[in-house]
Amino acid sequence: MIPVNTPLLEEEDIKTAEQALREGWFSSAGRYVEEFEANWAAFCGLKHGIAVSNGTTALQVAVEALKIGKGDEVIMPSYTIISCASAIVRAGATPILVDCDNLHFNMNIADIEERITPRTKAIMLVHMFGHPVDMDSVTAVAKKHGLKIIEDAAQAHGARYLSNRNSSTPQWNNCGGLGDVSTFSFFANKLITTGEGGMVVTNDDEIAARSRSLRNLCFRPERRFLHTEHGHQFRLTSLQSALALGQIRRIDKIVEKKRHTAQRYREQLSTLQMLQMATEEPWAKSVFWVNWLVLDESCGLDAVQMANALKAKGVETRPFFLGMHEQPVFHDMGLFKSENYPITERIARQGLYLPSGLALKDDEVDQVCAAVHAVLS
Repeated sequence: MIPVNTPLLEEEDIKTAEQALREGWFSSAGRYVEEFEANWAAFCGLKHGIAVSNGTTALQVAVEALKIGKGDEVIMPSYTIISCASAIVRAGATPILVDCDNLHFNMNIADIEERITPRTKAIMLVHMFGHPVDMDSVTAVAKKHGLKIIEDAAQAHGARYLSNRNSSTPQWNNCGGLGDVSTFSFFANKLITTGEGGMVVTNDDEIAARSRSLRNLCFRPERRFLHTEHGHQFRLTSLQSALALGQIRRIDKIVEKKRHTAQRYREQLSTLQMLQMATEEPWAKSVFWVNWLVLDESCGLDAVQMANALKAKGVETRPFFLGMHEQPVFHDMGLFKSENYPITERIARQGLYLPSGLALKDDEVDQVCAAVHAVLS
């Protein structure tokens, strides 16, 4: 079976983690956490990095650091992982959904403004599958209405966006450095992994200070066990942080590998007219976090049937996200019951992704492509 993801660590990663163990730095304190935070924030072009236990807790810290709470609304895509909506709900606020576009499956920016109300406090966006959102357009809407931007870059390590492209001073920027506060996941299937792990990054000193407090039980600086608000134990260990340091140094090599794999898939599958595959805008440099397919209904298969057929040929896949508006847990809360988002619903039925891990070999890509052709022939 060709697995959907196998991470790839190099000897320097293992040696650095071993060094942290030998030095006794395996809790959430120590120089490895600080180095990880500083290096990743610098890579994003920002001042502050706050390492946390995973990408879900990073979103929760980001929302709470912006003091979003009861009565507030946050506009977000319906098509994403539940972590995004859960962070808003747990803060006592209400997620307001937007459908995705039909090309990259990022939130449909044209629909954002009509969802804004006097209660809207922020826009949460997700760089879906490693392709950047058109940030200039989102930023223009946010500035017009005085809203904060929460940038979920969990799937977009190393992805780049061409800012100010319609001006005389266009500039390529790394995703994760484009919001008021941004979040990352370092789960095992991400370009950089700590097994589990996440980070909040920002240029805002106040957001950074609140984030550090929230991830560490909101201890008061003047008295450790004095608390004036509730926080969380969302710390990341030094041992996990050590594992990431070498990966950051070779992030360009990692991105190159992901783009190479995506190109190999495109070359072999683009002749199948019943498939939609990832493309790339001229103002974006995608990292192709996963290599996805959306099946045209005319092929007679949905994603579940396709997944089963590929599994029988030794290829593991994963289904697409189910839209937030179709989640029973939110219906039970009285949310989204009468809402419909057609593109999200279609790709949830017809979309899946193929093996995409960094350890994936070229001959394995060829085997996967042969299996896809065999199923659809």
